[in-house]
Amino acid sequence: MSNTIRFDVDADGIATLTIDVPGQSMNVIGAEFLTDFSAAIDRLSSDAAVKGAVIASGKASGFMAGMDLKGMEEMLLPQEGGGKLAMATLFDRVFTLNAILRRLETCGKPVACAIEGICVGGGFELALACHYRVVSDSSKVQLGLPEILVGLFPGGGGSQRFPRIAGTQVALMYMLQGKLFRPAEAAAIKVVDAVVPAGTTIEAAKAWLLANPAASVQPWDQKGFKFPGGVGSMNPAFAQTFMGAVPMMAKEAQRNMNAPIALLSAVYEGAQLPMDRAIRIESKYFAKVLAQPQARNMVRSLFVNKQAAERGARRPKDIAPSPTKKLAMLGAGMMGAGIATVAAQAGIEVVLLDRDMAAAEKGKAHAQEVLSKRLGKGMTPEKMADILARITPVTDVADLTGCDFVIEAVFEDPAIKADITKRVEAVLGADTIFGSNTSTLPITGLAKAWSKPENFIGIHFFSPVEKMPLVEIITGEKTGPEAIAKALDFVAQIKKTPIVVSDSRGFYTSRCFSTYVQEGTQMVAEGVNPALIENVGRQLGMPVGPLAVSDEVSIELGHKILAATKRELGSAYKGTRADDVIEQMVVELGRLGRKNGKGFYDYPEGGKKALWPGLTEHFPRAAHQPTPEQVRERLLFRQLIECARCYAEGVLAAPEDGDIGAIFGWGFAPWTGGPFSHMDTLGAAKIVETLDRLAQEQGERFSPTRQLRDMATSGATFYPAKAKAAA
Repeated sequence: MSNTIRFDVDADGIATLTIDVPGQSMNVIGAEFLTDFSAAIDRLSSDAAVKGAVIASGKASGFMAGMDLKGMEEMLLPQEGGGKLAMATLFDRVFTLNAILRRLETCGKPVACAIEGICVGGGFELALACHYRVVSDSSKVQLGLPEILVGLFPGGGGSQRFPRIAGTQVALMYMLQGKLFRPAEAAAIKVVDAVVPAGTTIEAAKAWLLANPAASVQPWDQKGFKFPGGVGSMNPAFAQTFMGAVPMMAKEAQRNMNAPIALLSAVYEGAQLPMDRAIRIESKYFAKVLAQPQARNMVRSLFVNKQAAERGARRPKDIAPSPTKKLAMLGAGMMGAGIATVAAQAGIEVVLLDRDMAAAEKGKAHAQEVLSKRLGKGMTPEKMADILARITPVTDVADLTGCDFVIEAVFEDPAIKADITKRVEAVLGADTIFGSNTSTLPITGLAKAWSKPENFIGIHFFSPVEKMPLVEIITGEKTGPEAIAKALDFVAQIKKTPIVVSDSRGFYTSRCFSTYVQEGTQMVAEGVNPALIENVGRQLGMPVGPLAVSDEVSIELGHKILAATKRELGSAYKGTRADDVIEQMVVELGRLGRKNGKGFYDYPEGGKKALWPGLTEHFPRAAHQPTPEQVRERLLFRQLIECARCYAEGVLAAPEDGDIGAIFGWGFAPWTGGPFSHMDTLGAAKIVETLDRLAQEQGERFSPTRQLRDMATSGATFYPAKAKAAA
């Protein structure tokens, strides 16, 4: 008896295989499903009464999300032994899905699939193995192979069937980007055969089966099959595709990623072979990728831990759900307006407060501008009007009456924040949860303005709010579980990814991110070529170089934060040469960053930004320049040690939050799986050895923590051994 697939045969001999994996909100491919699906194929091929089959989903969420990545531990290399035997075992495990889908398309009966909702990854590979694909025209449908985004590539025949249907160039474009697509686009590239009204896919699939009882052989298994666009190393179009794809991939991934290289190899080799050999080539490269720590780390951080965070892993378990119904948004600047926009999109009423109506209305206008850009892309004028109607600009604190959650995003000045905090409490009462969007000011200090500090919490968004996925929840010394639950429930409502950290100056993300900028600025002070600094930063896998980042967030803002830190710490503050560069850029040279068109870069109107030539004049180039590897090491390890300090000091309670926060908060090199995954991969002993050397060469900012030294001695890791082994 099958637990995951229901097998029903109608009077016409058409079997409907309804997939409904128990205990899952979305169908996924796990060990039990593979066993049940294999048995269903046996029955389909051997039962003479069955003329063909429709594969459909029994879940409202969609067809299938793909492989159960949390269950991929079964595919791990054996921990003992290793070598050729271990790789052979891994190959056999990863080839299982490929073998089953190959049996499906060669079972001798026509098979169609009826797709409603989500159909991605292994689910889409299953669809590609069917002889006919019918998809709903619903806006909820998403199709594609996004595996590259979590350090893998399509390993269930997708890298072989997609090119045979759409052509190599088109297939690579989608697979290398992990790009998802809608029904109309899928039909245009011919990966689906019919687009029909929602709710009619099974009916349409059955109609095709009855009209095509002999359509049980895939095009690529028929004599005379012509590969779309041509194939072979001597075919000009095929060769040119790879001549372009290889350097483009190298530029995008900066040669840090294993999966894109393996994908290109699998497609190039497999496309020139019969399908039975092609899928073995694919599984060979898939096993090779899976055996590397990179895939393990990326899957764990970018998928497993991210999903756990979004499902409330850090939420206090004994607190009843507390969704926000009416939000008081204090401040209608870029951050406040962005938060108001995403809240209104989530169906929450927003009262948007600012000092005057012009400023408040400007915040609402921002929401209208953002939503207008999405018209025709899932957004309708009616839907946009409904969202905007939920945002009410106001100037009087009394208009906040009835709000059940507050988020403050006013100017980063403790006095200004304290004033608005007290005025809001006078209207809403101290039992209301108050959240501050500060990015640097300690929450414990700000909470003194709220008479019940247990109801005060930090809720740090990233700009632009509409696009950035992370929200950093910061607990002060007295923050209570109700405040944590309320903040996390709000983040879940607006479909963002939360991490929870403890209070400190700069918290986790701002504190650690700033080290990347500071180290780059320190090198400018030392006379290191700015172009070398910037290029190596990008090659490390960061979104942009540290000097470009400084310009984007504003050198002036960095100067203000520096001044505030000096005031608070007094004689305990230890200055750096990077501070001198910031002081000179802002005070002496008036170069504030992109905001005034001049910073480390020049920003000519209508032109392309370029490094400011005057940097050499004001910060003379050193005669001896470091190697790219030396620059890379400093930029990377300066971030790693600060992350380790946050963990040792209790700012972070779990390495999962550290990895998620780094990748989604400041763009820390995704190929590492995050700083803690990367430190585990390198090993604490190697980390300490490198940091000790850097501390001797560059200064105590690189000094290892006592915790790291103890880990180096004991062989301990940030993640438990079992989790570390999981792929």
